[in-house]
Amino acid sequence: MAEEMSALVMKAKQSDPHAFACLYEMVYEDLYKMALFSLGNKEDAEDTVSETVIEAYTGMAGLRDETAFRGWIFRILSNKCKAKIREYVNQRNLFMNDSVEDMAVQVSSDADVEGEIVNRALLEKAFNVISPEDRLIVTMVVYGGYTSKEISEELQLNRATVRSRYSRSLQKMAEAIKDE
Repeated sequence: MAEEMSALVMKAKQSDPHAFACLYEMVYEDLYKMALFSLGNKEDAEDTVSETVIEAYTGMAGLRDETAFRGWIFRILSNKCKAKIREYVNQRNLFMNDSVEDMAVQVSSDADVEGEIVNRALLEKAFNVISPEDRLIVTMVVYGGYTSKEISEELQLNRATVRSRYSRSLQKMAEAIKDE
């Protein structure tokens, strides 16, 4: 598979749209899962993956190592997700400035909605106690099913570092939820 991917990358670098489409098919599902978990919103995940693919397609000529395509496109996605998360934070800060009455009108009294809001708030709190790069590691393990070896290759980190950061992140997240 690695040899096939390298051959496709070489063709895609020479502006072969079919080769790039084949590469896209190889990574789309994993890109989408990572974006969805990182962003928590289907539409934003789809948009972010689309933006990533466009940037990757237009930047293929700049990819120096054919064997690094997968890690390269995931770094592009990671940067796009981080930018979207910063946008979320800015929007949340604006939202938090709303009055309590305005927020009360926006929230339904339906028990399912309340439970979902509580669960989402707990998860958000848990994710906020870890760094964006650690969120990415947790996302890749939990939703992408990546091994520490694969993550270390994609993020250019030591395998032991990936494992320890993942473990510490889970502990921090559990403590944040437990405190609630």
